[in-house]
Amino acid sequence: MQTCNLLLHADVIVTQNQEREVIYDGAIAVSDGKIAAIGGKAEVGAAWQGAEQLALGAALVMPGLINTHTHMPMSLLRGIADDIPLMEWLTNEIFPREARFSPHMLEVGTLLSCAEMLRTGTTTVCDMYLNEPHIYRSIDKAGMRAVAGEGIFAFPSIGYADPAKALDAAREQAAELKGNARIRYAISPHSVYTTNLDLLEKCASLARELDLPLHVHLAETASETAQSMKLYGCRPVEACRRAGLLTTRTLIAHGVELNEDEIALLAEHGCSVAHNPRSNMKLASGIAPVPQMLAKGLNVSLGTDGAASNNSQNMFAEMSACALLHKVRSMEPTTLPAWQALDMATVNGGKALGWPELGSLSAGSPADLTVLDLTQPNLAPLSSPVSHLAYAASGHEVVMTMVEGKILYAHGKFPSLDYPALRREAQNLHDWLRKQDRP
Repeated sequence: MQTCNLLLHADVIVTQNQEREVIYDGAIAVSDGKIAAIGGKAEVGAAWQGAEQLALGAALVMPGLINTHTHMPMSLLRGIADDIPLMEWLTNEIFPREARFSPHMLEVGTLLSCAEMLRTGTTTVCDMYLNEPHIYRSIDKAGMRAVAGEGIFAFPSIGYADPAKALDAAREQAAELKGNARIRYAISPHSVYTTNLDLLEKCASLARELDLPLHVHLAETASETAQSMKLYGCRPVEACRRAGLLTTRTLIAHGVELNEDEIALLAEHGCSVAHNPRSNMKLASGIAPVPQMLAKGLNVSLGTDGAASNNSQNMFAEMSACALLHKVRSMEPTTLPAWQALDMATVNGGKALGWPELGSLSAGSPADLTVLDLTQPNLAPLSSPVSHLAYAASGHEVVMTMVEGKILYAHGKFPSLDYPALRREAQNLHDWLRKQDRP
């Protein structure tokens, strides 16, 4: 009999493996942060003995969810500026307040976002923000996985007083993260309307030089398209194509304003799209043509966007919104079925981040998993586990979240965080921000 660090048993395991296998009365052996074996309880139990055993009983185990687009410190801005159009929201409400963010505020906001995501089953996140070292060091402290990148602008930010130094900052940050098993780096130009073609070209060149992915807001609104036409004489996707920004390692956030030719172009270049349905709905940015993207073979994942525009970072809510939104848009109930929404939140997310071993549970994959309590009334009776995950679960049935074999959330407790102190400090900082006069 082989030994492992942890042997857990559960009534249901949704593997999201290549066969999309659902195992009933299953078991997982975890060793050195990875899944050593997965299968039926009798089979795995006969071959493996765990130093620790967890009999979860009426529980569903699934891969940790992957949030492929957010801005984690913005949890401090939750509820500050609601019900405003995107450009007005950014220019008048968000950018001035973000200019006040201290390193301490960045860290507290990020840790609060980590707690929110772990509480609702997310184990990996893709973040773009300002003064990014404070973000990825906080994510590392919390124990989560991430792809992180400094938001690059053609004007000063709290990350760099001189925009000419933005790429130097990105290079230094990427070097700091080299060799980190859980945190990776992405070159992250903010958008076509906050940069310029020269800067976008330099971002693409740096990503090639350092062999790093690219993460950019693209085709988010009609007003962005109008700005791009004015600045460059072309639509945003074409501006990125001219800059060399469209690659197999490019993740574009939103993709609301894509036409058929642009979808085909993104698919031809092997890009991925992070769909943010709730944020796009709240800001009235529009509805991304996700079914058309999927039909063209584009890899589409899910993201929450920041907590100031969503206002949550709950991937179960995102799954449900995604599936329902596209049914009513097409007026066809077969559009975007439950399994496809679940794929977008798991395996598609791993692919989008260039981390394909994430998002599924199989022997050899990282032990990043989420456990839901099947005794909750909204998950009973159990019919189709995948349907329940997309349509019935709220995220608050999560009773345990694990990354790299370590429990980071369980039954109201965060072993890596002092959550009561964190919540108090986040409230204090939020209240301070609300009291400041706008510049």
